[in-house]
Amino acid sequence: MNYRMISKILGRVMGVEAALMLGPVLTAAIYGESAAAFLLTMLIAAALAVLLSLPRLKYSDLYAREGFVSVALSWLLMSLVGALPFVFSGEITSYVDAFFEIVSGFTTTGASIILNVEELSHAALLWRSLSHWIGGMGVLVFIMAVLPLSEERSMHIMRAEVPGPQVGKLVPRIRHSSAITYLIYIALTVMLIVLLCLGGMPFFDSINHAMATAGTGGFSVKALSIGYYDSAYIDIVTATFMLLFGVNFSIYFLLLMKKFRPALMDSELHLYLGFAIFGTVTIALNIMSEYDGFWHALRYSYFQVSSIMTTTGFATTDFNHWPAYSKAMLILLMFTGASAGSTGGGLKVSRIVILARAAAEELGKMLNPRRTVSVRMSGRSVDSTTIRCTLVFFAIYISITFLSTLAVSLDGFDLETNFSAVAACISNIGPGIGLVGPMGNYEMFSDFSKLLLSFDMLVGRLEIYPMLILFLPSTWRRN
Repeated sequence: MNYRMISKILGRVMGVEAALMLGPVLTAAIYGESAAAFLLTMLIAAALAVLLSLPRLKYSDLYAREGFVSVALSWLLMSLVGALPFVFSGEITSYVDAFFEIVSGFTTTGASIILNVEELSHAALLWRSLSHWIGGMGVLVFIMAVLPLSEERSMHIMRAEVPGPQVGKLVPRIRHSSAITYLIYIALTVMLIVLLCLGGMPFFDSINHAMATAGTGGFSVKALSIGYYDSAYIDIVTATFMLLFGVNFSIYFLLLMKKFRPALMDSELHLYLGFAIFGTVTIALNIMSEYDGFWHALRYSYFQVSSIMTTTGFATTDFNHWPAYSKAMLILLMFTGASAGSTGGGLKVSRIVILARAAAEELGKMLNPRRTVSVRMSGRSVDSTTIRCTLVFFAIYISITFLSTLAVSLDGFDLETNFSAVAACISNIGPGIGLVGPMGNYEMFSDFSKLLLSFDMLVGRLEIYPMLILFLPSTWRRN
C-alpha cells in the first residue's frame, strides 16, 4: 500500500474543499451574515491539505487498491470536515446530524434532518447545494480535470468514483475526458439557472436549485421544495433537466462530435427513456382522480418520476398519499436509478439491461445446452467479467439494503418507513415513503441509524466496493 501517495491525494482533496468554502464566505458577505464558521473550516481544511502533502514520495505508483482506498477516504474526510460549518455556526447542534446532512449533500442524496430549511443562513444553504454540485460529478474527477495526474493513476481513481458497470474514456487522455465532462456539466447548469430565472424564480434560489438538479441531489432552499413556487413552467423545466442529468454524459459528447447514430442507438438510453415514459403515463392515469384531469395529473407524475428515477428527490406534491400502484412504481424506480456515467444514483439502467439479458440468455441455454451465452448492449458484446461483476454488485446491493433495514428497525418505526429510508439512502434519492416522505425528514432516527444511513449513502454513491474494501485486512498490507 502506497500510503504516501494516498496522503498526497487526500491533501489535494482538502485543498479543493478549502477553496470551495469561498462560495459560502462570499455569500455571507453579500447577505451581511457571519462567515466565521466557514473561515474557520477553511483554515482547518487548508492546514490538513498542507500536512497531508508533506510526506515525500518514495515511489509514485498507484494501483487499483490505492485507487479504491483514496476515493473512499477522500469522501469520508470531505464529509467529516464539511460538517464543521454547521456545528461551528450552531445551525445544526449535533455533529452526527451535521455529518448526516453533509454526507447527504456530497452523495447527492438529499435526505435531511433539518425541520425548517428556510431558517438556515444563505451561506449554509449555498454550502448544501454546492456539496450536491461537486459531489454529482465527483470531486476526484474534478481534481483530475484541473490538476495533472498520470493516466494510470487517473484510471484507477476514475474506476472507483465514476458510477456504472464500465468506465469509458471520451478521449484518449483521462484528464481531457474529465475536463470535457465538467464543461458539459457546467454548461447544462448555467442553462438551467437562466431558464429558472426566466420563470420568475429568484436568482439565489435558481443557483441553488440548478446545482441540486445538476447533481441530482434534491436539497431545496424551501421547505416545500419546488412545490413552493407552484409554477407549471418551473416544474416542467426542472423535471426535464433532471432527466437530462440522468443521461450518460458520453451521449452528450457523441452529439457534440456529431456522432448522432451511436448516441441515439444507445440501448441504455432507450430503456431509460422507456422507463420514464411508462412510469409517467401509468402513474398519471392512476392519480388522475385526485387532480383536475389527466393533464394536471401528468404534470405532477412527470415531475415525480423524473425526480425519483434520477434520484434527485425534489417534490411538488406529497406522493405519500398517492394510490398503492403509484407508490410501488416510485419505489421500483428508486432501485432502477439513472444511466451509468450520469450524476444519478440507483442500480443504473445499464445494470438492469445486463441482468435482464443475461437471465434471458441463461434461460435459452437451458433449452439448448450447446448454445453460447452472449449478452449484447448497444451493439457491443458484454464480456463475462462485466456480467459477473454486475451479478455480484446486485447481490451485495440487495444484501446491504435488507441488513440495513433490519438494523434501522431497532428504532421502532414502521416497515414502510424503515425500508424506504434505507432504499432512498443507498439509491441516493432522499425522500422515501411513510415518515420519510417528501413532507417528512430523517430527524427522528437515532444517532446509530443516522450513521448507518450515512454509510449507506456513501456505499450507494461510490457503488459499494470502495467503502467495503476499507474493512478488508488485506487492503492495509504494505505488499
